[in-house]
Amino acid sequence: MITTDFQDKDIDSEDWITFGREVLEVEAAAIKHAADRLDSTFLRAVELLDACAGKIVTTGVGKSGIAARKLAATLTSNGCPAVYLHPSEAMHGDLGIVATQDIVIALSNGGESEELLAILPALLARGVQIVAIVGSGDSTLAQRAAVVLDASIEREACPLNLAPTTSVVVAMAIGDALAMTLQKKRNFRAEDYALNHPGGRLGRRLTLRVSDIMRHGEEGRPVVAPTATFQEVLCEITGKHLGATGVADNHGSLAGIITEYDFRSTIQKHGKESFALTAESMMNSRPALVLRPDQMAFEAMQAMRDRPHTLSIAPVIDAQECYIGMIHITDLVRAGL
Repeated sequence: MITTDFQDKDIDSEDWITFGREVLEVEAAAIKHAADRLDSTFLRAVELLDACAGKIVTTGVGKSGIAARKLAATLTSNGCPAVYLHPSEAMHGDLGIVATQDIVIALSNGGESEELLAILPALLARGVQIVAIVGSGDSTLAQRAAVVLDASIEREACPLNLAPTTSVVVAMAIGDALAMTLQKKRNFRAEDYALNHPGGRLGRRLTLRVSDIMRHGEEGRPVVAPTATFQEVLCEITGKHLGATGVADNHGSLAGIITEYDFRSTIQKHGKESFALTAESMMNSRPALVLRPDQMAFEAMQAMRDRPHTLSIAPVIDAQECYIGMIHITDLVRAGL
């Protein structure tokens, strides 16, 4: 219950903070009450949706319509094909998206929205079963639904108890409970989620592998033989713009790596004698990190970062220990990981 009184008094910043907290507390308490009311009816709704041979259609008007749109989006992204149907548009042709094997989830606080009630006869005539998320169990919508989920509240968070606030939050929370329970029941995995979200950061982290990002081929992969001269090593490091080069033997196996740091250290240590050295003399035969092409790219980035000194580059070898590419940490960053 919102108790803060703003009538006929000076209002300071603490009053507004208190009011904001009370709004959140009212909505949180309403969700808690909705959770406490969940019973076997919720299970029937889940089983009905899980057995759906078609798609899930969500519907509602006003703020309930916005909640219905959100529910359709959540269901779809988690492997349950769903669409939102606006009741008014349904009366002018859009009802054609509803097939007999579909299930409709209808959201309404009062359960008496004219636009929503107008399409009920058409839905029932098609044999479509309706799951109602409704605030009034005695409403017309509740009476015509196959399953009714109680979304009733004591009051809105609105000071006037008018604007749909708490009622919408509770309806959305019940919708989320349905969607997440379906996801778990169907064993929808992170890998499945990523397939539906290839453009997002999460999708890239779950799908991109080192082989998708690494520099490879003659033009991209820096490589020299163990017998390469000082000048050849320098040209390979600067020419491929990666700040390092791999050293591969006659069989293509990784013998070591030479970074710009290794190169400078060699010059500092040997001075002019460095010009007579070969790659084998300059290389680090035990790189700090070696990657595999089938590793997840995000894991590779973590491995390069999670150490006292971040690695900027790492070689990639295949199952036969052959050096096949190089990856720079900026490649991983640019990939949006």
